Amino acid sequence: MNRAPHRLVDGFEARLEELESEFHRAYWDSQVHASPENDSRRADLELQLRSLKGDAGTLVAVNDALDGGTHEPRLRRQLEVLRLSLSGNQMTDAQREELVELSSSIESEFAAFRPHLDGEALTENDILEVLETSDDEDLRKETWTASKEIGRRVSGRVRELARLRNRVALEQGYADYYRMALDLQELSEEWLFRLFDELDELTRGPFMEWKRRTDAGLAERFGTNELRPWHYADPFFQHPPRSSGIDLDPLFHDRDAVALSRETFASWGIELEGVLEKSDLYPRSLKSQHAFCLDVDRSSKDVRILANVVPGERWVEVMLHESGHAAYDISIDKRLPYLLRRPPHTFVTEGMAILSGRLVRNPDWLVEVAGVSKDSVAPRGEEIRRSSAIQSILFARWVLVMTHFEKALYADPEADLDARWWELEERFQSVAPPDEEVPGAWSSKVHIAAAPVYYHNYLLGELLASQLESAITERAGALVNSIDAGRLLRDELFGHGNSMRWDQLIERATGRPLSPKFFAAQVTGESV
Repeated sequence: MNRAPHRLVDGFEARLEELESEFHRAYWDSQVHASPENDSRRADLELQLRSLKGDAGTLVAVNDALDGGTHEPRLRRQLEVLRLSLSGNQMTDAQREELVELSSSIESEFAAFRPHLDGEALTENDILEVLETSDDEDLRKETWTASKEIGRRVSGRVRELARLRNRVALEQGYADYYRMALDLQELSEEWLFRLFDELDELTRGPFMEWKRRTDAGLAERFGTNELRPWHYADPFFQHPPRSSGIDLDPLFHDRDAVALSRETFASWGIELEGVLEKSDLYPRSLKSQHAFCLDVDRSSKDVRILANVVPGERWVEVMLHESGHAAYDISIDKRLPYLLRRPPHTFVTEGMAILSGRLVRNPDWLVEVAGVSKDSVAPRGEEIRRSSAIQSILFARWVLVMTHFEKALYADPEADLDARWWELEERFQSVAPPDEEVPGAWSSKVHIAAAPVYYHNYLLGELLASQLESAITERAGALVNSIDAGRLLRDELFGHGNSMRWDQLIERATGRPLSPKFFAAQVTGESV
């Protein structure tokens, strides 16, 4: 047996595991406490990590090994995964340093940013509360506009990031960074946009029907037919307003989001206690206001969740979502080599997270896990289903905005991106632009800078979540409070890690290739 490919992979894995784990710890520190010292350490380690992954000689050796016909399936998959990672980091030292400096400065500004209104600093939770509840149109507009100030601050740097990423992609033979990123995610651009065009068609009718009713209510509430972005329930129109659907906040006012997550996954036979002990779950100053799950080292089960939990449905859903990521990470077979101890694709773990987050509006979960009385839930079951469907449809429309915008950003970073942003919001969300110019509103979404060519994974995850739920119900009998459901998830999905491509894993786990029909059936109430 030719041991050279084994030695190549084993040697690189050992260096990668040590440095990547150290970087993850530094990244965590920078997010739980924004400071120049933490930001500098994170940036320095990111630069070292990108430099390691940018080793051109290793990429040549990996390609040679693959071209040489390595037939051992696990080794071949390790080489394929390594090729993808190395290819995405081929650049000069100067480009690498500029990339890390730019992206780190933007992320740090987002982490520390708090918009001010009348001299008071606003958290994201404060902004959402105003847009959810206030009838003061002037306050809503001022709050929404303040939330976009971060975009004005960073938009120039985000354009520069796009230019730099494009230069790197061009040097590797790609038309732009967007196409390169999809290729290195093992996704076809043609397949992705064909799928999203189908989703646009499937969801446009129910979305427009709901939005006409919603807009009529908002027009009456605010005394105007000239609705603008600040009339909706969040800064990006990602979520439906409480007034247009069923408000479940009262059900969660005195319930512990963290405890509910623990109990939910325990009912699947997945223990999260170790994850929760290492996590940072409540808001404070100088801490990122977002939420994420981080697998620090892929071996010791050092998986952590960052959240900013406050009472209410939203943060229960967020905790369930991030716990879905955590459950996936801790359930991957640790006997797999380091390169394969992760999900095969971002959207596959997103599918699990979305499936988990949706439980917050699952009548069975509300009764069996959250402890809401059956008498309170049963009469509202259909209303909850419709409300959940609208939430999924609205989020799908928002992802269409983000996906098409990112494609446009990398196609031409010099274009009038403000105009393109509002054009897409009108096309997919039917939201009219503000009367006054709001420069850089598009860059107030942190993902555009910090998680490039990522957002499509949320919608692919929605599709997978629906397909997983269908398969689990069919094979385990029930999703909620079911050891059999947990066993299916662990054995058929989580445990395999990245030992096979995402499309192979999905077909194996669900019995079918990824399809939009299960998502469409859920949001329309029609059968598959």
